[in-house]
Amino acid sequence: MIDIVFVVLPDTLLLDLAGPAETFRIANQQLTRRGRSPAFRLRYAGPQPEAATSVGATLAAIEPLPLTFEHPSWIVLLGQPSGRESALRRPLPRAWSDTRRWLADRVAPQLGDGLRLVTVCAGALLAADAGLLAGRACTTHHEMLARLGEIAPAAQVQANRVFVVDGPVATSAGITAGIDLALALVAQTCGDALASAVAQTMVVFQRRGPDDPELSPLLAGRSHLHPAVHRVQDAVCERPAGAWSLPALAAVAHVSTRHLARLFREHVGRSPREYVQSVRIALAERALREGQPTKRAIAAAGIGGDRQWRRLRARRAGAPPGP
Repeated sequence: MIDIVFVVLPDTLLLDLAGPAETFRIANQQLTRRGRSPAFRLRYAGPQPEAATSVGATLAAIEPLPLTFEHPSWIVLLGQPSGRESALRRPLPRAWSDTRRWLADRVAPQLGDGLRLVTVCAGALLAADAGLLAGRACTTHHEMLARLGEIAPAAQVQANRVFVVDGPVATSAGITAGIDLALALVAQTCGDALASAVAQTMVVFQRRGPDDPELSPLLAGRSHLHPAVHRVQDAVCERPAGAWSLPALAAVAHVSTRHLARLFREHVGRSPREYVQSVRIALAERALREGQPTKRAIAAAGIGGDRQWRRLRARRAGAPPGP
């Protein structure tokens, strides 16, 4: 199980905390429903036992900043409306100073050794002030990109990004981008299908900026609210090697074949057959990246042999298939 430690300072943006925390909580819920063990344990730590948030609500029973970490652990730094000023004030605010020292002394030496740093919104400013972003690609709220560059001149600050992952450090843009990053981490840890289920439960779309990597084909085409289409997509992702003829897919959706084709065009932007093929290709490619033999990888993905595999890949690349 992964320990997720949310670092709570005075004036923490409540949505920066609640959005990612709910994402991980719902991921645990979805895992349990599938007969799997929860993957995340949520903790809340800070330099003070209580902290008033950005909306005036006070969080209590906050743990002290940990001196040791379970492995694996993720440290999550959250934004504050006052964060931009806190990084520049002299003397530094006590809570900021204590947390900065803890990050430099306790977190930095263990980064990458079972320890990951995650920042939401302006939480990147605190990480930068502690020296944790030097030499790393990173991002933050668009209004604070320049300030981030001033605090960490050696950082590779990137604009127009929803989130950036550089080794054990993951940073995200403003406020709700923390949910996007949390969903990406759920997908990495628990699989794309589970991350998609979490996004559906939260009724959020998994976004990408113009310079972000594209969504996995297993997550693309899920930013809609039609339950019948989601049922079909879930079934295909869970059993990609199934005999997914159009009538079989329509039976899952409880609609006619013609209506299902129309729904897929409207909500997914492709035909049911094209969707099934994209999922199978994505699963086969992932299995190959993980080192599985080609024959086993394509069979598990529901692809009928080397010839069909070459044809599908060539069609996607727009090239003529080989012999």
